[in-house]
Amino acid sequence: MIKERVLTGDRVTGKLHLGHYVGSLQNRVTLQEQYDTFVFLADIQALTTHFDRPQYLGQNLNEITLDYLSAGINPDKSTLFIQSMVPEIAELTVLFSMFVTVNSLRHNPTIKAESKNSSLDELYYGFLGYPVSQAADITFCKATIIPVGEDQLPHLELTRKIVRRFNELYSPILVEPRALISETPRLVGTDGNAKMSKSLGNAIELDSTKEEITFKIRKATTDPARVHKNDPGHPDICPIYAYHRAVRSHGAPEIHDSCESGSISCSACKQLITTALDQLIEPMRERRSYYAARPKVVEDILLSGTKRARDIAQETMSEVREAMGLNYFSK
Repeated sequence: MIKERVLTGDRVTGKLHLGHYVGSLQNRVTLQEQYDTFVFLADIQALTTHFDRPQYLGQNLNEITLDYLSAGINPDKSTLFIQSMVPEIAELTVLFSMFVTVNSLRHNPTIKAESKNSSLDELYYGFLGYPVSQAADITFCKATIIPVGEDQLPHLELTRKIVRRFNELYSPILVEPRALISETPRLVGTDGNAKMSKSLGNAIELDSTKEEITFKIRKATTDPARVHKNDPGHPDICPIYAYHRAVRSHGAPEIHDSCESGSISCSACKQLITTALDQLIEPMRERRSYYAARPKVVEDILLSGTKRARDIAQETMSEVREAMGLNYFSK
């Protein structure tokens, strides 16, 4: 029986953290049991905002691969591959760009939001066009299911439009993907002011030691209106309660009620989540240590997965060139 194909991945801009795990990684571990899962390291897309720092790509790529493996991504069940080492993706990006309008990219709400939040002083071609690159990422392997958050839906809808347009113009060979929407809200950072992000210094990374977890949780923001430990709290605005809900779902309702009634102190609440986070991350630390000590194994995993991805990409591009009449000498 042929499994449906899932595609997901991350830009290689730095190590992954608890927000990534809760938002996507743990779901990928589940999906790989049911689907033919492709997980890619988007090094080219990392350059849309980090084009002036290419020297960090290799290090980030290795760190994220270790994050994947430590979180439970199984290379026997998931295909891990490097975006830039599948040149057919770049070729497909160029071909798609011929019939995607600039206005459709400029009006993409995700592009507008991300360009406002980025540190770029100008809107670069690569940044503006990276939804087209994402469309190529998805379609080269004919993925049918794309796990996304609500904020990424405009990108996926553009991919669906590109597929329909290509199939209408040339031949119905590409597959229109559908979204698998994440129900998990973005995890707030330890400062309580923004999403969890390494660049903001408010993240708990997946290789954190027990001491690092303890320190970050001890310093984390809680309900600012709760001055005394017996004061009634407001758990829904507290990052610590968000972490309970994410990794201690069984105990979260009790924490919520105890916080609102003032029967649990912030200190006790932090101690509980510190223990839970350490128990969550401990097996990840062990798996990470195993793979970090075996760099050749990690390299082989990436090369093998990339080879499989490229073999599939070459098959797809052969169909695309034939459909577009670009196979001049193969007739």
